[in-house]
Amino acid sequence: MKKADLVDKLAEDVGVSKTIAAKAIDSITDGITQALKKKDGKVTLVGFGSFTKVRRKARKGRNPQTGEEIKIKACNVVKFSPGKKLKESV
Repeated sequence: MKKADLVDKLAEDVGVSKTIAAKAIDSITDGITQALKKKDGKVTLVGFGSFTKVRRKARKGRNPQTGEEIKIKACNVVKFSPGKKLKESV
């Protein structure tokens, strides 16, 4: 499902225009992004799942083309853990 499909579904289910539905989806994604930028970033949607910010340590890797060893910097990544209802429905 793409964002446009999600906008169509939301507009149909709620009975609003597609522009309002698109603004609502943009607002939700912006809110999740802003919450994850915080120091202890976590967003929990009960029944659906949780988004958490995790720090990935620096590590060594290999360039697949040359086989040369490279350093991979430490970075923050987002981890999604599905909730109980989502697990059961899938």
